[in-house]
Amino acid sequence: MKLLKNSPLILLVLAITGCTKSITETELNQLNGYWEIEKVIFPDGQTKEYTINETVDFIQLDSLKGYRKKMKPTFEGTYITSDDAELFTILTQEDSFLINYTSDGNDWTETLKTISATNFSVTNSDNISYFYKRYEPINVTE
Repeated sequence: MKLLKNSPLILLVLAITGCTKSITETELNQLNGYWEIEKVIFPDGQTKEYTINETVDFIQLDSLKGYRKKMKPTFEGTYITSDDAELFTILTQEDSFLINYTSDGNDWTETLKTISATNFSVTNSDNISYFYKRYEPINVTE
């Protein structure tokens, strides 16, 4: 009888976890390209929205290894960048993909949470979630 009382709760939990789409290795190539940060959600639930970004991230991935560079778009359609890059390797852990970064002796890991052709999100070890959208260049015509 107690099981029947908890049935709606059990069904809700199953529905939520059953609808979670896991990321496949073939989808990882969607990380390639230019991305701008859209928002950050902190562990306490506070959200920081980014409406204007002076820099974008360029990600290049090949065979689960890659790099990420900060790029500054110009009005001419080109990018200004330095030679600095954050190298990373993607590892599989259970049903998740971990992005392990190495940059100037500073190592950190982010868990890839969602990915599509137009968006992706990651969560770091401090439980801070970062949401990115595909960068659309500014088209200024004379």
